[in-house]
Amino acid sequence: MNATFYGVGVGPGDPELLTLKAVRIIEECDVLAVPGKTKEESVAYGIALAAVPGIVQKETICIHMPMTKDEKKLKESHEKGAEQIIRLLEQGRSVAFLTLGDPTIYSTYLYLQKLVQEAGYKTVIISGVASFLAAGAALNTGLVEKEQQLHVIPSSYEIEGALKLSGTKVLMKAGKKMPLVKGAVARMDADVYMVENCGMTGERICRCADEIPEDAGYYSLVIVKDHCESE
Repeated sequence: MNATFYGVGVGPGDPELLTLKAVRIIEECDVLAVPGKTKEESVAYGIALAAVPGIVQKETICIHMPMTKDEKKLKESHEKGAEQIIRLLEQGRSVAFLTLGDPTIYSTYLYLQKLVQEAGYKTVIISGVASFLAAGAALNTGLVEKEQQLHVIPSSYEIEGALKLSGTKVLMKAGKKMPLVKGAVARMDADVYMVENCGMTGERICRCADEIPEDAGYYSLVIVKDHCESE
C-alpha cells in the first residue's frame, strides 16, 4: 500500500511554468496517466513532454473523460478510470495524473482522487499555476487590489447572478458559451479582458468586450475587473 496516486498540475500551457516539484514527481513516478484517448491528443501531456522530454519513454495510460453533463456517463468514465489506476497501485506502482492548470480547480483528477481514496490508497496533489493567474501575468495586470474580492466562475453554468458580485470575476472555460458571456459582460461598467490559449501556441489577448470573438476556443477565459479607485 505504499504506492501513491498523484494529481500533478502542469500549468496553463507554457512548459516553463511547471514547478520543480511537478517535474520531480513526473520523473520519479512509475506510470503517467493522462486525460484523453491517446497521449498525443492530451494537451497536458504535450506540456509536460516539452518540459520533461524523457517521459516519452515512460509508461503512460490514457483515461477518456467525455465532455458531457450526463451524470451517468460521467460516473461510468470516472469509475473506469479509477479502476485503471487502482490496478497499478495494487502492483505497488505510483501513478501521476497530469492535469492542466492546478488540480484543485475544476479538475477531472478530483473525481478520480475520491474513488482511489475510497479504495484505501494514498493520494497527493502537486500544485500547478492556475490559468487565470497566468492570464493576469499575460495581461501584465493585477487581478485584485485593496478590498476587491476574486470570484472564479464556471462559464458552462448560469453566470448572470455571479457577475453581480463585487470585485474581479474570472469566467473559466467560456468557449462554447462565449456569445452569451460576451453579451453579458459588454453591458457591465468594468474592465473586460479575454485570454485564449494562455501560454500555448495561438495565444490571443483581448482588452475589451468588443474585441472578444464569439468563436473563441475551449481554453478561453474572461476576466471582468471592477474599477479600483485610486488612493
